[in-house]
Amino acid sequence: MDLDAIQQIFFQECEEGLAGMEGAFAALRSDQYDAETINGIFRAVHSIKGGAGAFGHERLQAYTHQYETLLDLLRSGALTLTPALTNLIVAAFDMLADHVAAARDSGEAPDDAVMLARLIAAANGDDEAPAAAPAAPAAEAASAGDEIAFAVAPVDLANDFDDLMALLDDVTPAAAPAAPAEADLAVAADEPVADAPRDWLVHFRPTPNALDNGGEPLLLLRELARMGGRVVACDTSSLPPLASIDPEVAYLAWEIAVPASVDEDDIRSVFEFTDGCAVSLSRGAAPSLASPPAPAPERVAAPVPVAAPTPVAAAPAAAKAPAKAPAPAPIAAAAKPVPAPPAAVGQTIRVDLDKLDRLVNLVGELVITQAMLAQRLSENNMAGISELTDLDHLTRELQESTMAIRAQPMKTVFSRVPRIIRELEGETGKRVRLDIEGEMTEVDKTVVERIGEPLTHLIRNAVDHGLETPEERLAAGKPAEGVVTLSAAHHSGRIVITVSDDGRGIDRARVRAKAVERGIILPDAVLSDEEIDNLIFAPGFSTAATVSNISGRGVGMDVVRKNVQALGGRIGIQSKFGSGSSFSLSLPLTLAVVDGMIVTVGDQTFVIPLSHIVESLRPTDGAVTAIGVDGAVLDVRGAYVPIYPVAEQLGLGGGERDPANAVLIVVEADHGQAALLVDSIQDQRQVVVKSLEANYQAIDGLAGATILGDGRVALIIDVDALTAHRVRAARPPALAHAA
Repeated sequence: MDLDAIQQIFFQECEEGLAGMEGAFAALRSDQYDAETINGIFRAVHSIKGGAGAFGHERLQAYTHQYETLLDLLRSGALTLTPALTNLIVAAFDMLADHVAAARDSGEAPDDAVMLARLIAAANGDDEAPAAAPAAPAAEAASAGDEIAFAVAPVDLANDFDDLMALLDDVTPAAAPAAPAEADLAVAADEPVADAPRDWLVHFRPTPNALDNGGEPLLLLRELARMGGRVVACDTSSLPPLASIDPEVAYLAWEIAVPASVDEDDIRSVFEFTDGCAVSLSRGAAPSLASPPAPAPERVAAPVPVAAPTPVAAAPAAAKAPAKAPAPAPIAAAAKPVPAPPAAVGQTIRVDLDKLDRLVNLVGELVITQAMLAQRLSENNMAGISELTDLDHLTRELQESTMAIRAQPMKTVFSRVPRIIRELEGETGKRVRLDIEGEMTEVDKTVVERIGEPLTHLIRNAVDHGLETPEERLAAGKPAEGVVTLSAAHHSGRIVITVSDDGRGIDRARVRAKAVERGIILPDAVLSDEEIDNLIFAPGFSTAATVSNISGRGVGMDVVRKNVQALGGRIGIQSKFGSGSSFSLSLPLTLAVVDGMIVTVGDQTFVIPLSHIVESLRPTDGAVTAIGVDGAVLDVRGAYVPIYPVAEQLGLGGGERDPANAVLIVVEADHGQAALLVDSIQDQRQVVVKSLEANYQAIDGLAGATILGDGRVALIIDVDALTAHRVRAARPPALAHAA
């Protein structure tokens, strides 16, 4: 596998990590998070940082390094998550997504100077991060073409220096004895203390240029602290006066006592990928008194200021101390409970989408072949054999399992919406709360990929046109914060995605006036509320007073309808003026194989998808009532539904037109229920959908084609398009022009 292919895998992992972070942010905002939530965000950023460094994306690596630093302070307890800090890390996530997109598309990296300054300030304990700040040194280095991979790291260490001094104030005696000579230290290390194994003594000194290679000492010390380590000495003899400190140089060295029970390889693994430091390991310190490992350090409320480079090193006197002398305090202030073992993670494998599509096509051909075999056996009076039934069950199970592989949760689409909402809040000045329901509802990958644009338009429309400003909402007796609800659910073999808001609703008088003004309908047109609502899908229609970045050009809702129809779906509107609107997208769960009813119309065979069918019947006497010259309605238990002869709708020469001699199939369509008139019903079975557009051309009223068991080609009826065509044909001229 070449480097480009590996890099593509990295960017796929970036997308997965960003999606996971977005879900974690929802938990943060709802105050329903725990330590693992923060850890998950940290791991995602850390993974992106590692890959960015491996593939040379320096700006992305430098940004994630500072982002990671702040998150590490949060997960270790050094910082407390506040609403201001939550907003900051969410805003930093948006910048991270822009960085990833720029790296993936080889575009120009975003200007992150202000965000870096805010992250640095927050890491230093300033919750009120500045809204603007001068460009960070990393940005300057980037413009000069210098190496910037860890340019932010020195600033990070400078921010953490007070933390280290505060920690040392806890672990170092107030009047530390003078450090012994190096020879004395060696003697002390060799003196036996007890029969128990001696603790490990780790001497850790970063080289002056260690920070250039990303060797951040505080992270290493925290890792040792998790093993139960404690700082017994800190050498500050190389520390210059404060005015002369170079933030890009490492000056300190540490001696850390680690419990004897810790394996030597585990200690060495902490420094395994660290360059630019000198590490020595020996058996030198006294056995530790605290057996359980201590957690990561926490920020001390009042750091001790450092006035001069006075050595703080303490001799490892614990080796000579009396048995009852208290051990030095551990780095962490309080121990956390032992975490529960992690839940088992399901194993996954990445498969090229072309291979998966080929598998789906082969399964489709298998379905066709099975249908042909069943047809042939039926013709020879062998249809009842048990093996044929078993084959039918196995074929259906294989088809369902294959389609399940292509299924993806709607979460992959819904995870993009919070950022869209945040951007719209900034552009409109409105306050919006997003409620998401059913994000784990699964649907075919093709639907997931193509539903993103329609959803984006609906969300932008809900915020820009639907919700009022905070002042308008308060004046109307509503909360200042508007609510946009995004939901997904399975219903009758289809997926229904709903975007609703509690805003002003559709002003039908204004919509009608705009439609007349733009020539979409005639001034004397008589329209129902539903028909007026559907005018917003007309090409070029918009009620926006001015054109903005969000709306005003009249292309959004038209695009929504076309994209949904291209997926074999339909869209419906429910709105109450003053209370809000709801847009429902009804889409097929899969675009490859559908269950259908095979019917005959004249000498042609058609398939009607079962997801649309309510019932089929032969009308009784008096159930059909003629309307006008050629219209008729069917009485279905007191409800009247229009009758649409399929032969007439599709322009076929033959076919039955008299309901008394035909079969009526009641279907659910965009415009309500209707009864399709066909000659007869042949069978009910699974059919493989073949695209008409790819093999011939699009035909109004038809959704595709399939191959039947006897080898004939049958056309699949598009119920929504067929009934909509009939509605337009039945309207007076004024109404037909509107449709």
